[in-house]
Amino acid sequence: MFLRTIEQNLKKKLKPGKAIVLIGARQVGKTTLIKSILKDVDHLFLDADDPSIRALLTNPTTSELRSIIGKYTYIFIDEAQRIPSIGLTLKIITDQFPQVQLLVSGSSAFELNNIINEPLTGRKWEYELYPLSWQEFENKLGYVNAEQQLEDRLLYGFYPEVINNQGEEKETLKNIVNSYLYRDLLAFTEIRKPDFLEKLLQALAIQVGSEVNYNELAQLVGINKVTIQNYLDILERSFVIFRLPSFSRNLLNEIKQNRKVYFYDNGLRNMIIGNFSPLELRSDKGALWENFLMAERKKQNSYYQTFAKMYFWRTKQQQEIDYIEEKDGSLHAFEFKWKSLGAKLPTTFGKTYDSDFTIINRSNFRDFVKFDH
Repeated sequence: MFLRTIEQNLKKKLKPGKAIVLIGARQVGKTTLIKSILKDVDHLFLDADDPSIRALLTNPTTSELRSIIGKYTYIFIDEAQRIPSIGLTLKIITDQFPQVQLLVSGSSAFELNNIINEPLTGRKWEYELYPLSWQEFENKLGYVNAEQQLEDRLLYGFYPEVINNQGEEKETLKNIVNSYLYRDLLAFTEIRKPDFLEKLLQALAIQVGSEVNYNELAQLVGINKVTIQNYLDILERSFVIFRLPSFSRNLLNEIKQNRKVYFYDNGLRNMIIGNFSPLELRSDKGALWENFLMAERKKQNSYYQTFAKMYFWRTKQQQEIDYIEEKDGSLHAFEFKWKSLGAKLPTTFGKTYDSDFTIINRSNFRDFVKFDH
């Protein structure tokens, strides 16, 4: 059991009147986290993977809900996106049963958000949960043991089930990819072509950390540019990938519209391309390092609600910076290197913007990915 960074935030919100909604990919630990929060209180657990539970919670009347809820003041509805019209059901519970603390988890953010946002406006606290963070990992294992496993984490990622089944990482990741990426995405979205989805994911995995060209992806996958953009939106809303926009303010030659794509988990990315070769044998070592650092920063900015804006920067003359963070009115520039120290702030950027500059490498990465120092 790993202590999750947002657990205390969720506990502080345990006050009847508003639902606590936890969204994220399958297998990241949502059910485990909420059950841990409720372990010391009497609560009703409703698992929407069970067809009978789905039937009970599909368009129930207030009197039917009263019978279901009974004496309980804590109600946990798991995998809520599987229940038709769940948003209206949640609204009735929060409005008609003010003594009830409702906790809801959903693995398909795109579906859950579309269903509940309007009905639960002003009635919910919403949080996102990701695969384990380096901070959560190190806090559990300790500094030395975590450091010894860094290269494994770059290869196999941070899904709790992967970490808890050492020696079976590839099989575990294969099951996650097959059940979540393909089965769930095809079941809950307008994606109807599994072959196209697989080709797109492979192309994104190979190009991780690079700027994506929608026209090139469309030609490679064999579908039109609009469909590519729709698929990317779905993959982002379902916590498979996230996109980093380009930073541009003043210069005519700055890249303004492009996006970089990263995966939330290195292990998922490596399973998609079928490559778990040791780090010293890989040509994509730099890409793995960059993806790891960006995913960790994304998690921490979300968990600690820093409201930081995340970018990359490049000019048409190929001057570039891996990562730009805008926070509290200040700019911070970062370059990612596995071991090398050889990088300088591009002259054009330094002359145009007031920013500090830090190289993040193997020796100092903890300062970049841990916010609990």
